[in-house]
Amino acid sequence: MRYGTRVTTWCGGLTVALVVVVLASAATGPTSLSPVVVAKTLLNALAVPTGVRLAQQTLSIPGGLSLGVPFPNFSYNPLFSFAVPRTAEVIVTRLRMPRIALAAVVGFALATAGVVMQGFFRNPMADPSIIGVSSGAAVGAVATIAFSISLPFALPAFAFVGAMVAAFGVYLLATQDGRTPVATLLLSGVAVQTLLGAVVSFLLLESGESLREAVFWLMGHLHYASWGKVGVALPVSLLGFLVLAAFAQELNVLLLGEEDAHNLGVEVERTKRLLLAVASVVTAAAVAVSGVIGFVGLVVPHVMRLLVGPDHRILLPTSALAGAVFLVATDTVARSAAGAEQLPVGIVTAFLGAPFFLYLLRKREVHAL
Repeated sequence: MRYGTRVTTWCGGLTVALVVVVLASAATGPTSLSPVVVAKTLLNALAVPTGVRLAQQTLSIPGGLSLGVPFPNFSYNPLFSFAVPRTAEVIVTRLRMPRIALAAVVGFALATAGVVMQGFFRNPMADPSIIGVSSGAAVGAVATIAFSISLPFALPAFAFVGAMVAAFGVYLLATQDGRTPVATLLLSGVAVQTLLGAVVSFLLLESGESLREAVFWLMGHLHYASWGKVGVALPVSLLGFLVLAAFAQELNVLLLGEEDAHNLGVEVERTKRLLLAVASVVTAAAVAVSGVIGFVGLVVPHVMRLLVGPDHRILLPTSALAGAVFLVATDTVARSAAGAEQLPVGIVTAFLGAPFFLYLLRKREVHAL
């Protein structure tokens, strides 16, 4: 089967699977809804902009002053007008869809970064946290909770900053004379993760009454999902995916080894820096809004590699879509399995991912890429 046909077939099938999982997830909860009602509600939310006008919003600034800030106010025309109960509309659009959308974005981002990390290190056991991104985010988030920093979007912002500082710190530690050996990068990542783990443990001791909140974040959860968080993570994830997809062929060549890649015309060090930077940013954006969710970036790319092969032109988009499907499905289990006391989705991904991955290891020999 030709490359274009394979990509279209696999991505089309996974897109259909994502739509089905989203509808099933939005219909599942304490108040069960019909998938038909959910579909009608989502179609009613589709609209096209019909006009724009400048409005003014008052912004309070220190010193008791106020400032009028102009901003565009769009008017929209709905594409559909199906009759649905008002209660169902509120449940779907305001309560369930923000969490489902955030799960899809986070799964998409983690799986994308996982593909790149496994290809970069030529090791199917690599995952997005291998160079300290998750540990850095954990330090930023737990510090925000421990010291009761209450600025708007403080927790995701500090988590993102911590992730980026850790990732680029590892990169700088591993770089010598303009070169970044993969083995040195891996060992530096392990050392920095260990150090940051100790920092997180210390911050947990200082958390006091906020300990439960900090531990809940470290488990990985989507309980406080909002459209604002989706709006923060989605553009970063999509832009990062497009950049990484543009370098899919270079990533294929890097699988041959750095020396062979150089001989074939790839600017190895420049490509490595770009791949690491973009994959780290994508991972940081996901972790900042969801906490540390394991196994998505490890299992999903590995399973898709078994299904579609190692060609990153196919593997990258299919893994990204499969990651979205996987996390939406597991989060549906997380928010419905324990009733009112919802499980962090990181626990569910670990329960499902670890045994399945062990099964793969027993049934198929895992080779270096």
